[in-house]
Amino acid sequence: MAPPRYSERALPPYRFVPGRSPHPHRDPGGYARGEPPPEIPDWEVDEWETLGWWLHAIDLFNHRFWWACHEVLEGMWKAAGRTTPRARFVQGLLQIAAAHLNHRRGHSDAARSQAERGLEKMEGAFDRAVVMGIDVGDFARETRRALSRPDAPSATIELRLGGDD
Repeated sequence: MAPPRYSERALPPYRFVPGRSPHPHRDPGGYARGEPPPEIPDWEVDEWETLGWWLHAIDLFNHRFWWACHEVLEGMWKAAGRTTPRARFVQGLLQIAAAHLNHRRGHSDAARSQAERGLEKMEGAFDRAVVMGIDVGDFARETRRALSRPDAPSATIELRLGGDD
């Protein structure tokens, strides 16, 4: 069963994997040829349920478009000031998306190390269990499980909509 969708933005036509598919921006056959990465305005953590880019990033992550997810989260990280707690939280998820892509490419040890760095950022950014709809402890367990074996299913994020975080 496919994970739920949280945004109405279209998913890319293919999952970019370096060396296996056309680069979305640089390759003449790339699906985003000539398009710049998204420019994302400043945002606040408590607005997460209405942040279209955040919800789209979660969709990208859940549907295994990890490179595209990384690109959106990088824009959010920059917009949040790169060193703020919210930026660190988003950077952590960005690193975990990259870890999933590296795991798929067969770089499992590097992926686990990268994911641990990302989880440290997510777990240390705020002093609460649920941040921007993500139960951080549950997500950490799911991420570690997903990266534990080459054949393990990928981690997904089920956002806690309408709840306190």
